[in-house]
Amino acid sequence: MKQLKTITAMVECPKGFNQKFDYDPDDQRFRLSKILPAGLVFPFDFGMIPGTKGEDGDPLDIIILDENPTFPGCLIDCRVIGALQAVQTERDGSTMRNDRFLGIPEVSQLFPNINDMTELPENIINQLEHFFSNYNEQAGKKFKVTGHLSAAAAVKLLK
Repeated sequence: MKQLKTITAMVECPKGFNQKFDYDPDDQRFRLSKILPAGLVFPFDFGMIPGTKGEDGDPLDIIILDENPTFPGCLIDCRVIGALQAVQTERDGSTMRNDRFLGIPEVSQLFPNINDMTELPENIINQLEHFFSNYNEQAGKKFKVTGHLSAAAAVKLLK
């Protein structure tokens, strides 16, 4: 299969952590923004795609499907394999699109041959959808996955 777009992702919240960090571009440092409820941890590294901007004004979000947790600020070259299209409803009732791109590290030994999210085990997609739904519910928000984007569609959206 043709090699798909490689991007550089920055980890904000490592896999297995129950702390949410946000990168502060003014201070060029990470700030602890919240602690997740007991039992809720990030299932994979979670971060952003520097140089992009989503509807919420923040850089686009990315889930990095890696074997091991890294650390806040770690830069990882990833293949974009798709995205979870999603609508997020804020506490005030306003809604916005808030997709989650999916990336696999170029150095992955767990998923070296996966180039599209349709090739992932179904339970990984289910786990990610449930995590983001629960994560937002704890913050008084709603997160609804409205579709899945193929690798090609996700790359096109990034452009």
